[in-house]
Amino acid sequence: MNGADDSHSSPGSLNATDASGPSRPATLNVGLTGGIGSGKSEVLKRLAARGATVVDADLAARAVVEPGTEGFEEVVKEFGPEVVGPDGALDRARLGAIVFADPERRTALNAIVHPRVGALMAEWAASAPRGGIVVYDIPLLVEGGADRGYAAVIVVDADDEVRFARLLADRGMSRADAAARMAAQASRSDRLAAADFVIVNNGSLADLDRETDRVWSELVTLRDSTIR
Repeated sequence: MNGADDSHSSPGSLNATDASGPSRPATLNVGLTGGIGSGKSEVLKRLAARGATVVDADLAARAVVEPGTEGFEEVVKEFGPEVVGPDGALDRARLGAIVFADPERRTALNAIVHPRVGALMAEWAASAPRGGIVVYDIPLLVEGGADRGYAAVIVVDADDEVRFARLLADRGMSRADAAARMAAQASRSDRLAAADFVIVNNGSLADLDRETDRVWSELVTLRDSTIR
């Protein structure tokens, strides 16, 4: 949800356990985050291709407010019919602008969205095979203080000037909008301080493949030492 707080909760009770050994989780739960424009989506595609179960907080946040859902009805009740677009779905740009500019309105939106997102993410995580690696894509993981609830945290990192250029070229943002959205997130140093693994995404897709392979190998080693 544009402008909403995406600091959804850490797995907590989502850490399924093996009945033969209650202290050993059945899956390795990993948090993934990165600043806007860092390339998290590309990394998630690559982790999924390597066998991870991906739980996407942004996708869940969209799903719980689709037309016909309770979440949709609650948002319209709270923000009024002006946040509904011509197609009958939420006008995400309009809603995002409202909550980005007003912390109280953002809190109201989060109160509607977060519980539903948590429940849907738990449902998706439950589909992971025993012994699997579950990667939770949480855009504002560090800002929300949820990084402590995972076996490991991956940060997708890119230089600020690289991210800024991507926002202008790939998302069509104005320079002012790109700068404001970058400034609203945790600093690069704060994200890196929370990282167990860093995937650097300043270069080509081939470079990103190599970075993802390196971190995936380390996750498999951690999984094998933790839950098997």
